[in-house]
Amino acid sequence: MDKLLRDWPYDPENAIRVLNEGEDCEVLQIRIDQGGFQGILQMDLDGRPDGGRPDDAEFCLDFQRARLASYKEENGSDEGFLLDGDTCAELFDEGFRVYQRYVFLLQLQDYPRVIRDTIRNMELFRFVNRYAEAEEDRLNLEKWWPYIIRIHAEAQALQAVEQKHYDAALGVVEEARAVIEKLSDVNAEEFYYEKGRSIQELAKLEEAIAERKPLSSEERLRRELKKAVRGEEFERAAVLRDRLRALSQTEG
Repeated sequence: MDKLLRDWPYDPENAIRVLNEGEDCEVLQIRIDQGGFQGILQMDLDGRPDGGRPDDAEFCLDFQRARLASYKEENGSDEGFLLDGDTCAELFDEGFRVYQRYVFLLQLQDYPRVIRDTIRNMELFRFVNRYAEAEEDRLNLEKWWPYIIRIHAEAQALQAVEQKHYDAALGVVEEARAVIEKLSDVNAEEFYYEKGRSIQELAKLEEAIAERKPLSSEERLRRELKKAVRGEEFERAAVLRDRLRALSQTEG
């Protein structure tokens, strides 16, 4: 480990990397410096971040969903199917590991994997909320909905921007913000904080995408007009209005 740390000195601008560890095996490594503690956190890029296979399934969630399917086949419905506290704890741990991974993947701009991981955790949220035996477990993850909806939308929107699909990206952001605004209240400080923060962050992202979007002649003139009015450049504003009117007549 000492050699690994020497070969990769801590640099906050270069603290995450992806390594190929063999055929079809890539890992995510995070260089950690916490004062007296130096280390490297490693996660698998695919499957469970810790590489585990709980009950020989790819994920604990997959195993529990298979249990549910068997239960419904035997009983005709899901009535009576419950997740006990230990099972919920396993699912919470798995969800946290997946959360850690997608946070780092977002920094690497690996948007497809962020989308994949946020979808998986949203499915976990719904599964636990539906089947946990204890009310405390059922409600445990609900406070994080604003955050995960935002991160999922950010990844989708930024992937669309990479493909120059600016209108699609703006649509994703607008829809996510509307969903967050309509979320039912959860009695937790984290929920209200993340709701407000997520709405603000999505507004910033929307503005950034709009700035990058190539403008039509009309859109460019309207932006210049708005700037001129804001700066009280009234003569320039009048000229821009005339140009907009002429453009409208030409296109009409």
